[in-house]
Amino acid sequence: MARSRPTVSDLQALKGKRQLSKLRVFSLDEAEAAERAGIDMISVTYELIFDPRFRDAAPTCFAIPGDEQAKMGATTDEILRMAVKLRAASADAMYCSASLQTIRRLRDEHIPVCGHVGLIPAHATWTGGFKAVGKTAESAAFVWKQVKDLEAAGAFAAEIEVVPAEVASAISRRTPLIMISMGAGAGCDAQYLFSEDVLGTNRGRYPRHAKRYRDLATEFDRIQNERIAAFSEYAADIQSGAYPEPRHMVEADAGELRKFEAFLDAEG
Repeated sequence: MARSRPTVSDLQALKGKRQLSKLRVFSLDEAEAAERAGIDMISVTYELIFDPRFRDAAPTCFAIPGDEQAKMGATTDEILRMAVKLRAASADAMYCSASLQTIRRLRDEHIPVCGHVGLIPAHATWTGGFKAVGKTAESAAFVWKQVKDLEAAGAFAAEIEVVPAEVASAISRRTPLIMISMGAGAGCDAQYLFSEDVLGTNRGRYPRHAKRYRDLATEFDRIQNERIAAFSEYAADIQSGAYPEPRHMVEADAGELRKFEAFLDAEG
């Protein structure tokens, strides 16, 4: 049976029934791979969602663009304007880590919003930097308040990042939001990783919650070395005269060539 693209309502109906999968993808090839692999949700760049080929590559993945504008200091009106354009370009929802006021504004315009709680990279200075949030009763209560605030603002989902699994599970059971775990354990409603971590193309630090399924970085290095070798051989062939060979060239008819040379001689 062919898979159809889920709606927000479809995803909400799955809460507590099965774990959803989510990937951050960066290219059409990765979007197509996610589609063919049966990934439920994908986080995408603005560039990707606006590419007219995107839905041919991933027709049934629930697509959530990130908050690229918010990270650049966009106002609520600017974020709303972009969200409308993203929805028109086939986005299914909008990730937003901006203010609750902004999330309410988006929800008022019927734009589904996925918020963020726990370790929010853009706001990490308020929670002590890039480390777990919710390890004490007080900070776990802070995460719970973040969730309740998102509920009140009208979000339908929230990424919950680097929160103790027991805390995340307890929260997920008590909220209607679809809780998307990034290093917050299996007690949430979905699991979220970046394609670069899954594929092994991340050349920096791997997050603790990441799992590498392939080592494409090594394969890409091999391909790059093959490129360099091929280009080097090409350059050497040019210098030695090995390229071009007769088979790479077009020959003129001998008689026509004599006529042309005579013409050039007459031209002086």
